[in-house]
Amino acid sequence: MTETESNNYWQKKQGLDKKGVKLFSQVVFYDWCKACGICIAFCPKKVYGRDEEGKPVLENPDDCIGCRFCELHCPDFAITIKERYPDRRRREND
Repeated sequence: MTETESNNYWQKKQGLDKKGVKLFSQVVFYDWCKACGICIAFCPKKVYGRDEEGKPVLENPDDCIGCRFCELHCPDFAITIKERYPDRRRREND
């Protein structure tokens, strides 16, 4: 693996594009959330904290790597992880 390939690999693992721009954003639907804490427990990068009601708040949104563990484990479908630039990924794969 060349140095450039290695850098690209680690940037993708951190949720960054080749220029270091974050690729993911998080949306929390607070009205749907029952404050179970599953999203907080499953997030490998500790993106979420808790508010006074126990619901998730974004404490470190730029640390998100887009793994979608929070989204997939949420029993209330209260979290969505969105790609910030979905068209860019499509162009890179063409």
